[in-house]
Amino acid sequence: MLEDFVDNFLNLEIVLRAWPILARGLGQTLLLSAVVVPLGLLGGMAIALLSRSRSPWVRLPLAVWTDTFRSLPPLVLLIFLYAGLPFMGIDLGPWGAVALAFFLNTGAYYGEVLRAGLDSVPPGQMEAARALGLRPWQALWLVVIPQAVRNVLPDLVSNTLEVVKLTSLASVVAMPELLFQARQAQSVTYNASPIVAAALAYFVILWPVVRLLSRLENKAIAGR
Repeated sequence: MLEDFVDNFLNLEIVLRAWPILARGLGQTLLLSAVVVPLGLLGGMAIALLSRSRSPWVRLPLAVWTDTFRSLPPLVLLIFLYAGLPFMGIDLGPWGAVALAFFLNTGAYYGEVLRAGLDSVPPGQMEAARALGLRPWQALWLVVIPQAVRNVLPDLVSNTLEVVKLTSLASVVAMPELLFQARQAQSVTYNASPIVAAALAYFVILWPVVRLLSRLENKAIAGR
């Protein structure tokens, strides 16, 4: 039984044969992460800054927007954008659908984290920066935002970790990222070893981030 398990799930020969397409998929996953994480952060920062508006005409629609895209499962949102929008004459393609879905979903989560960070900075910091002669936008970008990011850094890293793992959803729209390529290799070899290899690749990429997150969380706890 052990031999059957090794042959079907840990077959090194099959992994080596499948490695060229797995490597291409890994490259796509890294590229996708490099695109969707900054998009989510930019969207989140815009949401966090707009949420500081005193106008209910800005804050109420923004709250509805944030709650909506935090509530929608990212897979459902991705399928709607990829398969539903073409019926309205809008064809985003796999890359466009994935980028927009992650921008909407992760931007909402990043927005809540960054909003909490901005709220954690004492108002006196802005007043002190203004007293030193900085313009409001300079005080915000040079004084308030760096402190806000530092205060919620563990949450930002945790969110980013989840975003990278969620890139595997792109396989649903036939984007040739790591999981999609592993499934293709599995269908050709009739062996699950490429899937296991893909899982190990995710582990190798994300384990350092997990360790970094643990250290940040421990430092945050120690600093309280």
